[in-house]
Amino acid sequence: MLLDFLLISLSYKRDTLFLYFHHLLWLSKKKRKKDYVSVPTMAREEHLLSTEIVNQGISDGGSQTFSVRVRRRLPDFLQSVKLKYVKLGYHYLIKHGIYLAIVPLLVLVFSAEVGNLSREELWRKIWDSTTGYDLAMVLSFVALFVFTLSLYIMSKPRPIYLLDFACYKPSDDLKVTKEQFIELARKSGKFDEPSLEFQKRILESSGIGNETYVPKSIGSSENTATMKEGRSEASTVMFGALDELFEKTKIRPKDVGVLVVNCSIFNPTPSLSAMIINHYKMRGNILSFNLGGMGCSAGIIALDLARDMLQANPNNYAVVVSAEMVGYNWYPGKERSMLIPNCFFRMGGSAILLSNRRRDYHRAKYSLEHIVRTHKASNDRAFRCIYQEEDSQRYKGLKISKDLVEVGGDALKTNITTLGPLVLPLSEQLFFFGNLVWRHFVGNKNAKAGNNNNNSQLANNKPYIPDYKLAFEHFCVYAASKTVLDELQRNLELTENNMEASRATLHRFGNTSSSSIWYELAYLEAKEKITRGDRVWQIAFGSGFKCNSAVWKAIRRVKKPSTSPWLDCVDRYPQSLTQ
Repeated sequence: MLLDFLLISLSYKRDTLFLYFHHLLWLSKKKRKKDYVSVPTMAREEHLLSTEIVNQGISDGGSQTFSVRVRRRLPDFLQSVKLKYVKLGYHYLIKHGIYLAIVPLLVLVFSAEVGNLSREELWRKIWDSTTGYDLAMVLSFVALFVFTLSLYIMSKPRPIYLLDFACYKPSDDLKVTKEQFIELARKSGKFDEPSLEFQKRILESSGIGNETYVPKSIGSSENTATMKEGRSEASTVMFGALDELFEKTKIRPKDVGVLVVNCSIFNPTPSLSAMIINHYKMRGNILSFNLGGMGCSAGIIALDLARDMLQANPNNYAVVVSAEMVGYNWYPGKERSMLIPNCFFRMGGSAILLSNRRRDYHRAKYSLEHIVRTHKASNDRAFRCIYQEEDSQRYKGLKISKDLVEVGGDALKTNITTLGPLVLPLSEQLFFFGNLVWRHFVGNKNAKAGNNNNNSQLANNKPYIPDYKLAFEHFCVYAASKTVLDELQRNLELTENNMEASRATLHRFGNTSSSSIWYELAYLEAKEKITRGDRVWQIAFGSGFKCNSAVWKAIRRVKKPSTSPWLDCVDRYPQSLTQ
């Protein structure tokens, strides 16, 4: 959503436009680099830029006019994978796969020992070998075996099941079209015409449809960032999702032992988790947590915390609530980098119910397979790329840095590289790791020899890109904006079918922050696409900068739910996205 950072208006003939544009790029780069820009450097940078002709028309003088929108693509993060992240992924794999390496070895040894014996010879050999031991030694051996087996079972992580989840659907009186959204902003009297026009242009290319939801307060001339407005929206969203969750699962609120709530911007005292406990009169010994300021990927962070709590507390239920307060985060100023969140974020929230009870296996929908978290806050650019501060008029808002695209690409690269060894088939891992090692040594050799990388060398030394479609049947990519989804699809080589849930969620509900990935999973269920054994990849990213992934495995075929935010509109997708 930050990619519309440059707009150049020209009135030249169409056939001379791109020649002029590339000349302009060369001059600007030459000036920035003080005439020390090499041709290979320029070539590496220009592929990150794309152009689009917009706003075509006729000027008062009769000449043809149009604008060129220059967009910066996400870096091709699969082209520059660091070896240390692959090592980290393989470390996780080996840590849990040591038993898989020992068991086949024992089977081979046993087969070689008794493979040529008949049944009578085998029993005779067992009897002859055991008659030499007294009863005490045999019992000691059995006790040691039982103790070792029990120790292994007890040390094995408890399975975490997702029983069900719910996504809040606001009432129809909060539904707005893109035109109505702009009119609400104009009605508030807080924006001048250039700011309104900027927001309108952002909305036109955002991928957001005409049925998203916003609180009524954004059309008010009064201050919306008040505790009263924040608590009102929070109670509407969170209690709406939780009421549906408890109704679907038939679980009493008092049965919940762990509660984790995440909301990035609105963090009152008492906390949002305390609001929920008070509203539902939950038990006094509940383990409650409230995560704030952790961005749009905080839903998976909350899920990770709930998993850890369930691992330490057997026979328990955990509820994770993810939401964001749009009205409280409404920015009324003129700073364009702070106006962007106004255009994308919409009302929404989710609540999920987890269990570590083995008897819940048959009623659960999914089991949690992996969580991989990546944090880049040690880098100053990453830390400040999404930053809450006041503008020159002392209005508070989220400032989006132009470095977000590059920082986000690096975080995504790190995350998927670490996740790869955990989920990819062995064939893909061997191809990928072998190619990575080859490029590592060949690259060092070329660097020592002083060779310059030109386009032909880069083409001949292109890395092998793992096919993540072999690891997952379904993808729930955080629906930040249309441009971000386009670039992720291109880099991960995903199909339109893989991106359908993300694009439909962005179009129907907008960017609902950390709950977005649950609206996408709800879409897949409403389409009845989830069958037994399917693997679902949820990936989200946000301020910090953080990128987090969660992998689920379907325990059974998921039928079309009786309650879902998609029931009244799912049949219109994906056709409506092409209109």
